[in-house]
Amino acid sequence: PTAAPTAAIGPGARRLLTGFARLPPFPDPDSLSTLQYTGGTTGRAKGVELSHRAVAINVSQREALLPTEPARERVLAITPLFHVYATAMCLYLALYCRGALVILPRYHPRLALDAIARERITLFSGSPTIFNGLMGFEGFAGTDFSSLRLCFSGASALPPDTMRRWEAATGAPVCEGFGQTESGPVLAFNPSLGVRKPGSVGIAVPGTEIGVVDAATGTRALPPGEPGEVRARGPALMRGYRNLPSQTAETLRDGWLHTGDIGWLDADGYLFICDRKKDMVIVSGFNVYPREVEEALLLHPAIAEAAVIGVPDPDKGESLRAFVVAAPGLAAAGLRPTAEILAAHLRGLLAAYKLPRDFTWSDGLPKTVVGKIDKQALRGRA
Repeated sequence: PTAAPTAAIGPGARRLLTGFARLPPFPDPDSLSTLQYTGGTTGRAKGVELSHRAVAINVSQREALLPTEPARERVLAITPLFHVYATAMCLYLALYCRGALVILPRYHPRLALDAIARERITLFSGSPTIFNGLMGFEGFAGTDFSSLRLCFSGASALPPDTMRRWEAATGAPVCEGFGQTESGPVLAFNPSLGVRKPGSVGIAVPGTEIGVVDAATGTRALPPGEPGEVRARGPALMRGYRNLPSQTAETLRDGWLHTGDIGWLDADGYLFICDRKKDMVIVSGFNVYPREVEEALLLHPAIAEAAVIGVPDPDKGESLRAFVVAAPGLAAAGLRPTAEILAAHLRGLLAAYKLPRDFTWSDGLPKTVVGKIDKQALRGRA
């Protein structure tokens, strides 16, 4: 269209046009957008290089499975925005849908619950630790959750029982997903308008392929139902680790990102995560995934949190040690089940070689800045 005469343009519009004239040119899509650091849960944090193309595509991939309502969403950020989970599921999400982003200066259950009610939050990103912590807080039952339409869970595996209790109490469904900094970060999610499978992290986002290969060589593709290392390829993967060529080559192989997670795919393409490859424990020659033991422990009503690690064992090579936190009411009263009671509980759920040899009660478990249980710290404690 023909531009209007300059004299017909008001002062506000003139300032806007002047501002547009000062904008820099669009960047090359394949140039560096973000240097995002990993959580460092399995070693020193690494700088992940993500291009503008990768970031933009991943936002659209997430939107395909978890569509937002433009200009209507109110998003609560309670984890640090320097971590990829909050960046993708709070910051970029709110920008994409032109929503409101409410940022807590620090996390505390009371602050989070107050913000959900006061700010009429519609989308909430949490983790298993956060969901359990909020449900165990004294003000949870009196919180108004009527504005909340959808929750996301990430950072670590969400026990199905935690999902069921949260949804029953709040009325807001939880979509669990999976990803990592190196993948841009979202790889899979349970679709908000499709089938959600408790215990699964969902289906691959559009344009991304997820496969499972043998953990030993990382080359032999495994059939549905058989656990192995999860790998992925697609348009949102990292360019590489900053100044770490050997680690980049180890992680990116033949176009595939090897995630370091052990999981399996069902016949419908839904991904189930067993555990981190580095967290797997070998007891008397048997592979044990601590997550399975932790979920069994959390089914006991006296336990609020649980973490299981492997420790050296002269007879079995490795054995399991469980760190457990008592439920709030029991903790306040100084009451907790004995090791024998917990072992009896687990015997009804797990094979004998999966039973922890030791149970250590704790007032709390160490956490990373994004709320993951810090197993490195627990190994140091052990």
